Amino acid sequence: MTSTPVQAEDADLAVPRRVSVVRPRVVLGAIPQLAAIGVIGPVVFSVLFSLLGTSLSLVPVLLIGVLFLVGLVYVLFGLGWLEAARVDGLYGFGLPPRRVRTSGRPGFGGVMRTIGLQAIDPTMWRGVASAAVSTILGVMALALVTIIGAGLAATIAPLVRADETFRIFPLGITLPLGWAFGGGLLAVVVGAALLIGVAILHGVLARAILVPSQAALLTEQARRSNAQRVGAVRAADVERTRIERDLHDGVQPRLVSVGMTLGMAQQKIDDDPAAAKQLISEAHTSTKAAITELRQLARGIHTSVLDDRGLDAALSALASRSPVPVSLDVRVTRRCTQAAETAAYFVIAEALTNAAKHARATECRVVVRQHDGDLLWARVEDNGVGGARVLPGGGLDGLSNRVLGVGGTFRLDSPVGGPTSVEVSIPCAS
Repeated sequence: MTSTPVQAEDADLAVPRRVSVVRPRVVLGAIPQLAAIGVIGPVVFSVLFSLLGTSLSLVPVLLIGVLFLVGLVYVLFGLGWLEAARVDGLYGFGLPPRRVRTSGRPGFGGVMRTIGLQAIDPTMWRGVASAAVSTILGVMALALVTIIGAGLAATIAPLVRADETFRIFPLGITLPLGWAFGGGLLAVVVGAALLIGVAILHGVLARAILVPSQAALLTEQARRSNAQRVGAVRAADVERTRIERDLHDGVQPRLVSVGMTLGMAQQKIDDDPAAAKQLISEAHTSTKAAITELRQLARGIHTSVLDDRGLDAALSALASRSPVPVSLDVRVTRRCTQAAETAAYFVIAEALTNAAKHARATECRVVVRQHDGDLLWARVEDNGVGGARVLPGGGLDGLSNRVLGVGGTFRLDSPVGGPTSVEVSIPCAS
């Protein structure tokens, strides 16, 4: 097997909200942020343009510049991520988390494709564009704050100065001391009004850049619904194929053997009762084995303890049956829907089975958390040989489609040599 970091679905779970940006609290909160960005932003973009120029100039020199360009791509991703987090924290748009893009392909070609996908990632560039706009508005806000400060100084100048004139330094205006109060008050009022306008404009532009339009949201919701439907159908097909294979390769031959053994016993029961008794004993043993296999097959379709006692108890029972020692850490605050819990359970069960059968692991760690009460997150990691891949019709393919079918995400990271990690995030109300 080869190294295959796989991402079954990278759809973001959160849907941005169309909230107002003219609330007094957020407008007042935007002003100090813009003033700070007005100081920091020009420095950041100067460094970015310097890095771009250095990278392009070094490209002919043993392609060293290419490494700088790759670094620049991920620096821009970091800038876009910070800007989206800042805007979302200020306005509460509910933006989906920004993630580093991956091609899911191994080798040098996969790495280059990953870099290319990141370089053209629209969410990254929207974040960078928002940061650029915020920097421009921040410089304006910083200038207005300076003007307001100078206006305040002018309003109190007649009380503390005896000069005949007063110069408003940022504006380059010299006023008679008698006019300083009125001019300063005008500067404060106009500057404050413009500053509030800049803060509101920042919110409007940030929403326009970072929050998709209503049509785009509806299109994305339709795409996700279609992806969930396709994933659910695909998962059902894979599950049916697995059940047919298990019945055909396991239980069916055993039951055929039981029937043949009983037939031989029937022929010998009169002539050789001892041999017939032995054959009946073999049939009885095979029947019990077939019942055990049917129970295991039924458990693979539905786990009653999951419905009765919840995910924690079901995973505890699963860990106790695992041939590989399992470190289990489950912290859930409330029950999720049956579909969400079932998907998480079978992902963990399949991951533990693969760790025992294929990865030659000696230990596994399972962590389950419930984020904000509405997202079920689980991670399974083993110390095996790695190299797992999602193959069409395989167990991991069925799991990824099962998770996709309930609106979640599935991630597999399994380089050759290990370790292997499987991570899922599933909406509790899926």
